Amino acid sequence: MERRAPLPPFTRETAEQKVRMAENGWNSWDPITVSMAYTEDSRWRNRAEFLQGRESIQAFLKRKWDHELDYRLIKALWAFQANRIAVCFQYEYHDDSNNWFRAYGNENWEFDTNGLMRRREASINEMPIQFSERKFFWELGLRPEEHPGLSAACF
Repeated sequence: MERRAPLPPFTRETAEQKVRMAENGWNSWDPITVSMAYTEDSRWRNRAEFLQGRESIQAFLKRKWDHELDYRLIKALWAFQANRIAVCFQYEYHDDSNNWFRAYGNENWEFDTNGLMRRREASINEMPIQFSERKFFWELGLRPEEHPGLSAACF
């Protein structure tokens, strides 16, 4: 059986660790690696799109990152209880015409006893931004530890 520590029930420390692990995974742009954090039959709502299972998640993420270029994401813990975590997030990307966007959102996560996410509900809004309005500047990939999180960088 697959296990992905930290396991529920979450403490503040383990919930924050789970959030950073998710952020790091998504900033890798690797659909297969990211999908391994979810149960094989995980259910998602992402905006108005409904997905179930790792293969659907992988296909979705591939489409996403083929369109959302130079994607950089920051997640922050909002709340947690037992096997559930709520996060807020922001990300920036540009399209193939070099139009930049910032997305704002909230996610609700539910985990199984092995620490795999079995449910993800995401509400996301985005707006066009100018290149000069960008806030997330780091080499592509994982956000460096010294880069501010959401509370310092974005609110």
